[in-house]
Amino acid sequence: MNLKDRTVVITGAGGGIGAAMARQFASKGANVVLSDIRAENVEKVAHDVRGLGVQAHVVLGDIAKEADAEALMAAAVKQTGRIDVAVLNAGILRDGLLVRVDKETGKVKGKLSLEQWQSVIDVNLTGVFLTGREAAVQMIETGSKGAIITIASVSMHGNPGQSNYSAAKAGVASMTRLWAQELSRYRIRVAGIAPGFIRTDMVMKDMKPEALAKWEAMIPIGRLGEAQEIADSAVFIAENDLVNGVILEISGGVKV
Repeated sequence: MNLKDRTVVITGAGGGIGAAMARQFASKGANVVLSDIRAENVEKVAHDVRGLGVQAHVVLGDIAKEADAEALMAAAVKQTGRIDVAVLNAGILRDGLLVRVDKETGKVKGKLSLEQWQSVIDVNLTGVFLTGREAAVQMIETGSKGAIITIASVSMHGNPGQSNYSAAKAGVASMTRLWAQELSRYRIRVAGIAPGFIRTDMVMKDMKPEALAKWEAMIPIGRLGEAQEIADSAVFIAENDLVNGVILEISGGVKV
């Protein structure tokens, strides 16, 4: 796919990987529709993108809510006439062990709360389902023959302390492969990226420092990934029509 003058929708575009993707797609001449739950950050990204000579539209909303997901994709078509690429990037972390046990007494002193579980499932799995479904609806109805790019994680293989996140990302990977089969008849490609540990505000702020240091030491290339490297991967998927039904692990070789 030649990205010039195409429309790319990016969720979670207010910072980190989403912002890097917005700038990278814009550098290829694509117009972008940027979605986030917060206005201040995403408006700055939109301002930067417009400086590259393309259109940038902001649609605020909570992708975990069906009405917001529907409104986002409908607004993208209303504003630009089409959706060629939808990058389902929005996600959150609410880490915690399934149970925490006092070493001295052997008694359980804490557990992963239902709120921790549900909040991550709502955004990272249900939100991807809703936005992916609505992107497909608009692509089919406008005949754009586009690409849906999901963001999974190497944690999909199972990462201690991330029952909620790992389950959600495994679900995203499964949906990606399934959607590629279901949507092929409409010439819509679906592929995903499973980043490793990437230097973003979410990772740096939400992960415990000791856990982050442990994983950084285990990355074969010896460093955290950068958001730009994931953005480059998303553009590669969009531009290469042979990439379909797969999850690209962009992780520096780390295994969880």
